[in-house]
Amino acid sequence: MKGAVLFVVGIAVGFVAAHQVAKTPEGKQFFSDVDSKAREFTSAVVDGYRERESELRAAVADAEEAIADLTQRSQ
Repeated sequence: MKGAVLFVVGIAVGFVAAHQVAKTPEGKQFFSDVDSKAREFTSAVVDGYRERESELRAAVADAEEAIADLTQRSQ
């Protein structure tokens, strides 16, 4: 229980500190940079996911076509 209280207190202190830092011009620039990099990372992950999903869909379509062709030949 003591660990959970310390954890919550640590989070609260972190938020207060971040709020104070964000009030300075350097802090605003820092958080702006962090936000920009997080958005770039998120965009890269989404793009990679969509590309891989497209590759997998194409592979499944090719496999379904091959199965259909084999089924047709065996009849």
